[in-house]
Amino acid sequence: MELVADILERNGLVFAFVVVGAMMMISGFLSRKLTRGRLQGSAIAIMLGLVLAYVGGVNTGGESGLADIAIFSGLGLMGGAMLRDLAIVATAYGVDLQEIKKSGAAGGLSLLLGVIVSFIVGALVAAAFGYTDPASLATIGSGAATYIVGPVTGTAVGAGSDVIALSVAAGLVKAVVVMVGTPMIAPLIGLNNPKSAMAFGGLMGTTSGVAGGLAATDKRLVPYGAMTATFYTGLACLLGPSIFYFMLRMMLG
Repeated sequence: MELVADILERNGLVFAFVVVGAMMMISGFLSRKLTRGRLQGSAIAIMLGLVLAYVGGVNTGGESGLADIAIFSGLGLMGGAMLRDLAIVATAYGVDLQEIKKSGAAGGLSLLLGVIVSFIVGALVAAAFGYTDPASLATIGSGAATYIVGPVTGTAVGAGSDVIALSVAAGLVKAVVVMVGTPMIAPLIGLNNPKSAMAFGGLMGTTSGVAGGLAATDKRLVPYGAMTATFYTGLACLLGPSIFYFMLRMMLG
């Protein structure tokens, strides 16, 4: 066992990929068998990750979750800012700007409204729970936009790890609500064509939530909603740690 542990510690990043890959397989299985695809595997994986991080933090008394355990130290690098930002940039490069133009003014307006409204609601909820500093409000507000934007903003403005974790939780709750609620409200809002799917993706923003919700509604709409949702993530990553944060600093001093 000592030999195995030593090998895993020496190859921490490789083992981190194995752990995450196994979690994704398990999450995909649970998604198919327990929810029939209504709750996307990525959301289940995030919830499992948060639980494991909590267990790791409690057992070690550390601040990095499972990464505080020697054999799981590679998770700290894999889940760090470098690879996270690389994934965001890679996703943005996969989007065709000409395609977003097809959604017209409605698509562009939905993006702006979706980011601004989500940020305001998230910041107000954070303030209601006693957070008053601009960094915390900006981080949790960004997390309400999507769980990717929260850590990006929190790292940029120097928020604490507990606040960043809350921003991820806020984004996860939003993703799950969108996944489950989309099939229910689709007939009421006319969500049955590519143009409305683009507007919906821009308003909701959470790529996994939109993709999962549209897959349960009409699989043909998934690419359109996911496309504007991806733009939403990129736009929120730009606005969260810059304009929104500085506006909060001006307002709060």
